[in-house]
Amino acid sequence: MKTHRLLLIGMLLVLATTGTLPIRLLAQLPAPSTNLQRRSSSSGSKLLDEPGTITVEGLLPQPVIVKVAQESTIYYNADLQRPLGAMAAGTVVTLVALGDSAYRVRGRARHGDVAGWLRPADVISPDPGLHANLKKVHARALQVRDLIANREVALGMTADEVRESLGKPTRSTRKVTPQGREETLEYSIFDRVPQTVLGRDPLGNIIQSIVYVKVETGTLSITFKEDLVNAIEEKKGSPLGGGGVKIVVPPIIFR
Repeated sequence: MKTHRLLLIGMLLVLATTGTLPIRLLAQLPAPSTNLQRRSSSSGSKLLDEPGTITVEGLLPQPVIVKVAQESTIYYNADLQRPLGAMAAGTVVTLVALGDSAYRVRGRARHGDVAGWLRPADVISPDPGLHANLKKVHARALQVRDLIANREVALGMTADEVRESLGKPTRSTRKVTPQGREETLEYSIFDRVPQTVLGRDPLGNIIQSIVYVKVETGTLSITFKEDLVNAIEEKKGSPLGGGGVKIVVPPIIFR
């Protein structure tokens, strides 16, 4: 780096006195470095989703950890046609995605860290229903995502999901009973209602104009038991819009 600085200073001096650079100095210019760009692209690289597979990484609060059952070949793709390396029996890996005939994992192969696909028979999980349960988690996540996008609530949602959908409640209460902890969130629903007002224009003539006033048109009460919605009540108006109460399955608990 110091040599490059001295070379650059010398070149500037030559350029200032002659207006040109000798070919000999041009040849000594270092080539532009691409190391930084390569490092950043490789560190943030992720395997692309493949058709017929679902990504499970990030669906749960904690990573899904499994083990390699026996000496196994890990593959580049879910079709299990192109070997990537080998994993030793007992290797702990993180489950990233799954398909009907392969699991995508991230972990340590014999030649280094890899991310690729293993056969389901090569994976050991503490949960015997891992595949089916992760599919349920994924389906629930899609359903809750749509509810939040439409600012809706449903039985079976968590308190955090409701707050993400409707925002901060107008009022909240908590109580503890022999059956467990209960919490109630109350939301005031507002609409913009048009009203006609009279005024005068610059010439003094009376004119009418429309203004929109924020008016409370409904109140929605949501009750939680052990952090899950177990009751939704329209206390004022029709905040649900006459569509009825929706239901989602509670979150899947992994042991």
